[in-house]
Amino acid sequence: MTPDALQDLSRREALRALTARLHAGGVAEAAGDARFLLLGILGLETRDLLIDGSRRLGPADAASLAAALARRLAGEPVARILGAWEFWGLPFRLGPDTLVPRPDTEILVEVALAARPDRAAPLRCLDLGTGSGCILTALLSERPRATGVGLDRSEGALRVARDNAVTNGVGDRARFVAGDWCDALWGCFDLVVSNPPYIARAVIGTLEREVRGHDPAAALDGGADGLEAYRRILGGAGACLATGGLLVLEIGYDQAAAVTDLARAAGYRARGLTRDLAGHDRVLSFDRPEGLFSGHRDA
Repeated sequence: MTPDALQDLSRREALRALTARLHAGGVAEAAGDARFLLLGILGLETRDLLIDGSRRLGPADAASLAAALARRLAGEPVARILGAWEFWGLPFRLGPDTLVPRPDTEILVEVALAARPDRAAPLRCLDLGTGSGCILTALLSERPRATGVGLDRSEGALRVARDNAVTNGVGDRARFVAGDWCDALWGCFDLVVSNPPYIARAVIGTLEREVRGHDPAAALDGGADGLEAYRRILGGAGACLATGGLLVLEIGYDQAAAVTDLARAAGYRARGLTRDLAGHDRVLSFDRPEGLFSGHRDA
C-alpha cells in the first residue's frame, strides 16, 4: 500500500485499510496490529479515534503508516516497528539487545508480589538478565520502599533499562550493572527474579519469524537443552539471596520438572508452580533455606 493510497483517508478509514491489507498478507492479528500501528505511528490514544476519527491523514502521516505497514508485512513485529511496548501498564522503550516484554512474564511479577505482599517493606530486589528492565521496574512501581539491581551482559540493554526506570519514576531506586548472571555480585537480596534464555538451541530456527528474526539471539538461546542459564543462576543465586529469600524464575512450558530437579540439587526448597492463561507451566518459585551458601553474608 502506497502513501498515496492512505493520504486523505480519515483515521477510521485508514484503520480499516490497514486491517484489510494485513489480513490479506496473512497476519494473524490483523485488526489488533493495525490499531497498534495507527495509534503508535500517529501518537494517538484510543479516545482520539472515537472523538476525532474523521480527521484526514496528511502526507507525512500517510508515508509513515505506509512504511510501518510494509515492515509488518515483511514479518517485523509491531513492537519493533514502534520501538516501544507496554508491560504491567507501563511504557517501555526497546532496543536491539532487549526482548519485547510478553504478557506471560507479568505472571512472574504477580508471583513475586504475592509472596512479598507488604507494600511498606524495604524489599531488596535483583533481576538477572534484566533486558529492558521491565520486571524490575514493575516490581519497584508496586513497592515504593523497594530498591533493586538489574544485571545484564549487554551494555545496550542496560542503557535502555536505565532510561525505562527513569521514565517510569523508579530510577532513583534502581541500579543497573554489567555482569554474567550472579558472577558480578555478592549481595543480600530478599528477592531474585529472572526470565532467562530457555529455548533449546536446535529449536530456535523453528520459532515464528517475528521471534527468530527480530529478538536478540542471546536472549533466546538456552544452550543445547535450554537449561544452561538455570544451571548458572541456581549455582550462583545462593550468594545473592538473604536467608529466607525468594527466587522466582520464568520457565518454558515443558521445563518445570527439570528446573525443579536442578534447584533441589542445589539446595533450594520448592515453593510453587504457576501456570499461564493457556494452562502452560510458566513460573517457578523457590525459598533459600538457612545455610544454603556457606560463605554468604546476610545483612
